[in-house]
Amino acid sequence: MSSYEPKDSQGNAVDPYHIRKYFEPLRVVDVVDAMDGLGYFNIGLVSQEIRPLWLGMKFWGPAVTQRCVPANKPMWPLQTTEEIVGAHGLWFNRHGHNGRGLNDLVKPGSVVVTDVGSSSEVGFFGSENVLALQAHGAVGIVTNGHCRDTGEVTMQKTPMVCRERGRTIIPGRIEVVELNTVVGIGGAQVRPGDIVGCDDDGLVVVPIEIAKQVALHAKAVLLADMNARRKRYDALSRKHDESVDTDAIDRYYADLGA
Repeated sequence: MSSYEPKDSQGNAVDPYHIRKYFEPLRVVDVVDAMDGLGYFNIGLVSQEIRPLWLGMKFWGPAVTQRCVPANKPMWPLQTTEEIVGAHGLWFNRHGHNGRGLNDLVKPGSVVVTDVGSSSEVGFFGSENVLALQAHGAVGIVTNGHCRDTGEVTMQKTPMVCRERGRTIIPGRIEVVELNTVVGIGGAQVRPGDIVGCDDDGLVVVPIEIAKQVALHAKAVLLADMNARRKRYDALSRKHDESVDTDAIDRYYADLGA
């Protein structure tokens, strides 16, 4: 397991779980606009091939990362129904499981980011193990690989983001080699503690060094858009909704002292 301590632009240790609060009301587009304004053009933009599994998903949180590679070890033929049902346990008992400590790294507000290292189709995440991550506090799960059991994952409203839907299981296909390390996802670098955000428009990764600054600029972008849209609502005699409730945004950030 790698050791990585998030720091601000002055090199001081920071708490990304506190900083994530500044992002909660924001849209991904607000944050991208703010990063553009600071000169971070295209940095942190995750490929649109990696998408939310269902519409209406939104989350922000510090990254907890894991890096995987193809297993290069075939699964042996299983002899009984019991063995087939327990294939994962048999595989991990023989070859070990470097990812067992992942749940212990997850805190309320974490976003789990998994680089599958060019592994072919394998449902590293499915309807059961994503619930375990949620139980430890994960608000988002992101991978450049596959997710299986997608009907159940969608029904559960698990915040799952993946490149593709899959069918196969882990044994013989993929293994975890490192936790809490720097990974690459869809063209974006992700380090433990970087802020990862998702909504219907896609994903963005905000380097922790600039995260608070980005969030405060993005707040101004959001408020400007809300005010402009409120005027359009009024011109159309349209009833105001939460998407133009600037007072709620002002109260939220006032409570944070921002």
